[in-house]
Amino acid sequence: MPQKYTRAYPADFRQKIVELARVGRGADDLAAEFKLARQTVRTWIKQADLDAGRRTGGLTSADHEEVARLRKRVRQLETERDILSKAAAWFARETDSIPSKSSNS
Repeated sequence: MPQKYTRAYPADFRQKIVELARVGRGADDLAAEFKLARQTVRTWIKQADLDAGRRTGGLTSADHEEVARLRKRVRQLETERDILSKAAAWFARETDSIPSKSSNS
């Protein structure tokens, strides 16, 4: 399967495109002029409107960042849990006893 290639555009370039769209330029015209996908321009405009509070029905950029941060934290905690579970199983085998499920420690 071919690898998907995405180009990252600088934030100031995206902002200029959004500003041009807000002063009346069409998303299709901007896409053609700057050799961008039409959907890319529309997505930038939509995200800018969400961030500015002009639109509802989606996550702001700050929300996206928080979700990404929380997902990373969940992955880290799951890894730590798996390590602790394996360590507990190893210690149980080493001592030939299975710890009780109560937390009377």
